[in-house]
Amino acid sequence: MLQDKVCKLPVFAMLAAALLIGASSCKKCDPGAPAPSRTPEKCDESGTCGVVAPVAPGDASEPEEGRTDADEPVSSEQEIGTPGPGMAPLPIVLPKQMFVGTPTNINVANLQKVSGKPRPAFYAPAGCVNLALNKPVTSTDDMPIIGELSMITDGDKEAADGSYVELGPFLQHVTIDLEQQAEIYAVLVWHYHKQARVYSDVIVQTSDDADFMTNVQMLFNNDHDNSAGQGIGKDMHYLESNEGKLINGKGVKGRYVRFYSGGSNANELNNYIEVEVWGRPTE
Repeated sequence: MLQDKVCKLPVFAMLAAALLIGASSCKKCDPGAPAPSRTPEKCDESGTCGVVAPVAPGDASEPEEGRTDADEPVSSEQEIGTPGPGMAPLPIVLPKQMFVGTPTNINVANLQKVSGKPRPAFYAPAGCVNLALNKPVTSTDDMPIIGELSMITDGDKEAADGSYVELGPFLQHVTIDLEQQAEIYAVLVWHYHKQARVYSDVIVQTSDDADFMTNVQMLFNNDHDNSAGQGIGKDMHYLESNEGKLINGKGVKGRYVRFYSGGSNANELNNYIEVEVWGRPTE
């Protein structure tokens, strides 16, 4: 019996030594830590183990001492449309919705997908108003088939009969005179939202003069083949709705705003229900 006990002593000694070696090789590694935080591991000269954090793309260099991301300047274009100091949501009032859902029979190339969610509030410098309300309107078609040009800025955005203007076929444009130089932060246009339609060659420009020769700024262009002669546009076609099309004006300065269109998927005629130009006078 005594001989059996003596034989077991070396075995216990070997097990105890193995446990002590394993514990001293990495004193601060947590064996229960999640895998992402444990790999890869690295021990310093003192034998203390730590975790080497993965480096994300673009984060390889250390930031300048005393400098943070908050110190980076934010351009005015980035601020427009989003909340920020001195910004306020535009008080846009939408007309009644006339149809629900997304039609499946519209086959138009480069058509923007309908989100199915309400458009978020658009932020612009506080104090912006609809500068286009009741302002003069001219057009390449000065005798509309239906309605009067003045209806485009009369404040009536409903899609009922008697609320829209119908211009002749093919490419036409209307021009609104704001009657003063202004900073333009947002433009809204409702062509026709009584039924689902997609209008072609939708172009929105601003200028300092009625002939669009001075300080011409392009705000929107979905003319992909330059059929309107204003350059090839990169914006997408979109489905008309009661929300209208909101275009970021980016604070450009101008007095005149021009809207092109070249018919729709329904027919070759051009319709306008209402146009709004949100901004503030500079004079």
